Amino acid sequence: MSEPSIHLLRSVVLGVGSALPQRVVTNADLEKQVDTSDDWIVQRTGIRQRHIAGPGETTSTLGTAAARAALANAGVEAETIDLIIVATSTPDFTFPATATQIQAALGVTQGVAFDLQAVCSGFVFAVTTADKFLRSGSHKRALVIGAETFSRLLNWEDRTTCVLFGDGAGAIVLEAQPASPEERGVIATSLRSDGRHREKLYVDGGPSTTGTVGHLKMIGKDVFRHAVGQVTGVMTDCFAAAGVDATTLDWFVPHQANRRIIEASAEKLGIPLEKVVLTVDRHGNTSAASIPLALAAAVADGRIKKGQTVMIEAVGGGFTWGAAIIRW
Repeated sequence: MSEPSIHLLRSVVLGVGSALPQRVVTNADLEKQVDTSDDWIVQRTGIRQRHIAGPGETTSTLGTAAARAALANAGVEAETIDLIIVATSTPDFTFPATATQIQAALGVTQGVAFDLQAVCSGFVFAVTTADKFLRSGSHKRALVIGAETFSRLLNWEDRTTCVLFGDGAGAIVLEAQPASPEERGVIATSLRSDGRHREKLYVDGGPSTTGTVGHLKMIGKDVFRHAVGQVTGVMTDCFAAAGVDATTLDWFVPHQANRRIIEASAEKLGIPLEKVVLTVDRHGNTSAASIPLALAAAVADGRIKKGQTVMIEAVGGGFTWGAAIIRW
């Protein structure tokens, strides 16, 4: 016999926070390093600047700062967290997990902390994973963090990739709460992967192959085609599961990779641009950090409000892709 609906749990957002490296690198700065121009970068990507980690700024320090900001925004203490998931492709060390470094920095001594690797889709995958932990009843309060220092994977002489990426971290606090009539919380998720596309977006190094970190490699046209062509499937799945459509959605917060990809995906699903949160011009592509950075910006400036319906969506190397709908 199933339990009454009053006992069903939802993963409700309590707070959000972000952290960015101090150093800002503009397109004009990059013009001095590689054969590129501000006009070329803006026209093709929408990026005007990005933050680049300096000495002493790592994925774990940025992730810890974002976590502290999210905890403060939520009004809860770190000691109440029993689940920490960090989405990252740029960990401080091959091991231990960056999540455990953040756990220690926050003074959390209970629960579980681990990393999740799905590249730019990592935050969507991490939110989905945390939601399953919380709704199962096994854990009560989670920190979900996207943190990256992608600048350390770049070939700074490759003008086709070095202009695209930046560093940063964002975090949300999720809490398992009984389902309410307002249906706040994560209400639908959909994830996909297809490992046949590795050569289109990958890093040419790793412990088991070269013993080096390697550099990012990308076939931009193929990534663009996949991002626009495939990702809408997981978005329509979420719309159907949540009983939401483009007209009733309040905000669309996509992975901030490229303004043209974002606009094409929104147009394909009939989402008006005024409902799209864009931070790619300020942050560049921060991989798993881009969605929580954008969420934090939209909450801070008052756009995203309690009770509103928000869709997050991303495509990452591999390929991986996913979407989730959250009633804030």
